[in-house]
Amino acid sequence: MVECFVGEGASSPARETAARCAAAGVPCKLLEVRVGDTRTPQPVFALARLERRGIEALDGADLVLVAAEIGDPGNAGTLFRSAAAGGAQVVVLGPGSVDAYNPKVVRASAGACFAIRVVEAVPTLEVLEALGAGGARRLGAVAHGGDVPESFDMRAPTALVLGHETRGLTTGMPLDGRVTVPMRAGESLNVAMAATALLYEAARQRRSGA
Repeated sequence: MVECFVGEGASSPARETAARCAAAGVPCKLLEVRVGDTRTPQPVFALARLERRGIEALDGADLVLVAAEIGDPGNAGTLFRSAAAGGAQVVVLGPGSVDAYNPKVVRASAGACFAIRVVEAVPTLEVLEALGAGGARRLGAVAHGGDVPESFDMRAPTALVLGHETRGLTTGMPLDGRVTVPMRAGESLNVAMAATALLYEAARQRRSGA
C-alpha cells in the first residue's frame, strides 16, 4: 500500500483501519472534504500498486472461471464474489471484457477481485489451450443442450467457461464438455447467476467428495 486517507467524520472502525495502516508504515492523511464517485463513499481510501498477472497465474489452480467476454461491471463483480466464495483460485477476463478494477466492478465484487488471482487481456484460446495442457477439464456453459452439472466430476481440475452475455460461447473453442443449468421455466439464466450455480456445484462436490 502506498498511501491511506481517512474521512474527517469516519467511524471508529474506519479510524482503527487507518491506524493499522499507519502502524505498518503507510502514510495516512485526514480528508477534510468528501471524496468519491458514489453518493455515500466509504470513509477510508487507499492507494496501492496494482499487480497485473499473465497466464502464469493459472499454475497450480484446480478450479478456474474463464469469462471470454463479459461487458457488464455488475456481472463481472458478481463473478468475482461467486468465484472467491466457491473456491476458484483464478478468474480470467478475456479480451473485450470490462476492466477487473473498474470502480463499478470493485464495488459489485465487494472486494473479492482483490482476493483471487485475475488474468486479463490474454486471448481466450491461449488460456483454454494452457488449461487443457495442464490437465483441466474445460466445461463450456450453454443455455441449452449441455449435460447437467452433476454429471461432471468437478473434484478434478476444472475450468468453467462462459461466453458473451448475449451471444454465448464462440464457435470453435477447445472444450471438453458443455454444461447446462436445468430450469423449470424461462429462456436462460443471467451469465453471472449461471456461473454461481456451477461454482457451487463444484464446491458441493468437493465438500462431499461426490
